[in-house]
Amino acid sequence: MTTEIFFSANMIGVLTNEQLQRMLDRFNLGNLISYQETSKGVGKQTLFVSTTSGDYVLKGNPLYEGQFKEEKFYVDNLNKLTNLPVSYPYIVDEQEDIFGWTYAIMPRLPGIHFTDQNQKEKLNKEEKKRIVELLVNCLCEMHQWKVEQYGEFDSKNQRIRPFESTYKTWLYNRIRYWLKDAEKYSVITSKDIEWVEDLLLSCEEAFDVLNSPTFVMGDFKADNVLVQRLTEDWKLSGIFDFTTGYFGDGIADLPRIVSMYIEDGEEELAKHFITAYFYRIESKETFIERFKVHMLHQRVLDWGCAKAIDNVTWDHNLSFSEWAQRYTDFVTSI
Repeated sequence: MTTEIFFSANMIGVLTNEQLQRMLDRFNLGNLISYQETSKGVGKQTLFVSTTSGDYVLKGNPLYEGQFKEEKFYVDNLNKLTNLPVSYPYIVDEQEDIFGWTYAIMPRLPGIHFTDQNQKEKLNKEEKKRIVELLVNCLCEMHQWKVEQYGEFDSKNQRIRPFESTYKTWLYNRIRYWLKDAEKYSVITSKDIEWVEDLLLSCEEAFDVLNSPTFVMGDFKADNVLVQRLTEDWKLSGIFDFTTGYFGDGIADLPRIVSMYIEDGEEELAKHFITAYFYRIESKETFIERFKVHMLHQRVLDWGCAKAIDNVTWDHNLSFSEWAQRYTDFVTSI
């Protein structure tokens, strides 16, 4: 289920002090002091919980069966294989007697979101570049987790389940599926479809020769990263939310950050992010082609979602291909 797309979530809803204390007692996590909703929580699925033993995050009411077991698999392995600041231990309770659903509880990570408006205004040019480099370091370390086959984690059988066909077929079919789905909410012209197919065809060989399955977070964005200011520098202090993780091409984790910088008018930071990542990876061949396809994939998802919920922030007169090409071609300008 890792590679399913979720445009909404099951909310935690209203909880009582008694329920939260029962949860804390079950895992010897102290006495409840307070709790509050998280400002960046996905679909209101998370809650900050403060106790006499520390600060925690409760994540409940799973999107699908096995969500938290799957996230635990990723967190446990990243904790073991890397030095990344993940929220460990990631405790999963599969019993439903307290809340009526399964849940996970984990230590709350320190730090701030560097995109918070009051924080962005304080950052100078060099600090912004430093944060870009922290993001690149994070990705490069995360992408060191290599496996033998492309696929997704099967929480029921506790193993990586290979994609039914090749990774390229899975990715290309996914792009076509969501482009077709976008027709429900927007105009997708024959010219748009032709442009997509031409791009996919021109990049096929890059994926045909690709053979290095890597852990992909699937949702690497500013909201899922925390940073902390030291005396004269910044450090990465947290990375979280692995709901959409799978094993594919690491470049797939770049588009969301690149798109963010482009949309914020900070194209130089987007270029710095791509360039710094490029020089750190071993497999530089076909980088441009792979980036274009992964960016196309992300643009298809973002277009369809924005159109479906009427949250379009760009010129309504732009066709899909006109809008998306700015992003897919961005890598060629570097």
